Amino acid sequence: MFEIRREKFWQDTYGNAEYLNNWPMVYILENGKKAYVGQSNNVQRRMAQHKMATGKQEFTDVHFIYSDKFNQSATFDYESRLISLMAADEKFCITNANAGVVGANYYKKNEYDNDFRELWRRLQEQQLVKHSIEELEHSDLFKYSPFKKLSDDQRNVVRMIMQSLRISKEQRIIINGMPGSGKTVIAVYLFKLFRDTPEYADKKIALVIPQTSLRKTIKDLFKNLHGLAVGDVIGPNEVAQQTYDILLVDEAHRLKQRKNLSSYMFYDECCRKMGLPKDATQLDWVMEQSKCTILFYDQNQVVGPSGIEMEQLNASILQSRYSRMYTYYQLLSQMRCKGGTEYINYVKDLLHNNVKNRVRFEAYEFRLVDAFGKFEELYRRKLMSDCLTRMVSGYAWEWKSKNDSLATDIVIDNVGKRWNSTLANWVHSPKATEEVGCIHSIQGYDLDYGFVILGNDIKYDKDRNEVIVDRVSYFDRYGKIGASDSQLKEFILNVYYVLMTRGIKGTYVYVCDDNLREYMRKYMDS
Repeated sequence: MFEIRREKFWQDTYGNAEYLNNWPMVYILENGKKAYVGQSNNVQRRMAQHKMATGKQEFTDVHFIYSDKFNQSATFDYESRLISLMAADEKFCITNANAGVVGANYYKKNEYDNDFRELWRRLQEQQLVKHSIEELEHSDLFKYSPFKKLSDDQRNVVRMIMQSLRISKEQRIIINGMPGSGKTVIAVYLFKLFRDTPEYADKKIALVIPQTSLRKTIKDLFKNLHGLAVGDVIGPNEVAQQTYDILLVDEAHRLKQRKNLSSYMFYDECCRKMGLPKDATQLDWVMEQSKCTILFYDQNQVVGPSGIEMEQLNASILQSRYSRMYTYYQLLSQMRCKGGTEYINYVKDLLHNNVKNRVRFEAYEFRLVDAFGKFEELYRRKLMSDCLTRMVSGYAWEWKSKNDSLATDIVIDNVGKRWNSTLANWVHSPKATEEVGCIHSIQGYDLDYGFVILGNDIKYDKDRNEVIVDRVSYFDRYGKIGASDSQLKEFILNVYYVLMTRGIKGTYVYVCDDNLREYMRKYMDS
């Protein structure tokens, strides 16, 4: 089905085969460390152009990929897919720009999709790639890749942002989006696009990620992408060290105020360096240190008193010295969850007592499990078929194992579990399948299936017909100090909203409180 020919890139001719001069083909340029993927109707002529191009002269070998079934729609598609997968594969550092990676439907695309898997196997045999497609599609390097094919919604937001920046590079841009709308994907995509665009070549740009776990994941991604560096991904404290032309801030709702901090001294020192008062927020830091700020934000994911509420976001923007121009964009499409936007809204309504009619999701498994033993059994079963399945919960048990590695944190129906033993990239850590992840280890990540334990921090009051929270049963000390009862309820409901929207294929729920379980049974399948 496929002929893959390896030739020396710098030779004068690649042979007399007719398809080299007049047939749509895909090719890979490489030098053992770096690679470039392309497509052309005339690869002989295209190679001559590459030999004259700056940046291509370092390549030593070319691999021509021919099929008599190729048409230009197929080669455009294959080019995009190879770039995306090879960037995550880590065999080569991919040198392509990402602006041309687009998705499109075309005649008999399903057949070409099946054929692509055969091509990938052939590339594995020739040691041009290392991992299987299935492995790569489960990796964060693939999920957050700047070579992802954007949806129309995402592409429109990127286009409007780039157009807006041509008018003024001194502005504030806010992208609102629910879980699964692709905020992190767009943040990484935009960063790569800036690096590939000559107009931004001399600009000082960084990507700020508040959570330690997600920050490490994105650093690992940048390490293997041409033109990007580990140092491009920073935490909020590093913002105080220098000024920037552009700061992109993912999960901006996780930036902090001067509340419930483990260390106030370092926070105050950062404020002093920037000439800001002690009560300045990390959002104020970002505004102070950047001429252009691009914030990715979801007010429904603020999970503690130190988070940035919408009112503070608006106030910081208006007070910023670079606030001459600010724009809001909304991401509406659902890119993660197969239950779609309808499921995301259903979870929110369920937690806030706003469900009007019970909904069943044909393409999404949303199940309530009554017995914890059965919950554990189903979890083990899903792990065997869908490796990116994790058990998570609200902070409804003390974290005893933090100081005693032999301690058991969570006991339900005589089954003992421990909290996540690390925050850094917990989802992919060796012990993750045996542990229960808290909100701080999972926010920002995708799962195949989420198994969510609703602890005794969330309950149901039958007399008031209302979902309530229990302050005594909530053990996130920094998540509740100084929070009023109404604030704490919103934070805890937001925690479970985040946890119940991680799963791509489904969410299984176990509820500790009997009344809450009875309430949820009205709106969920068992």
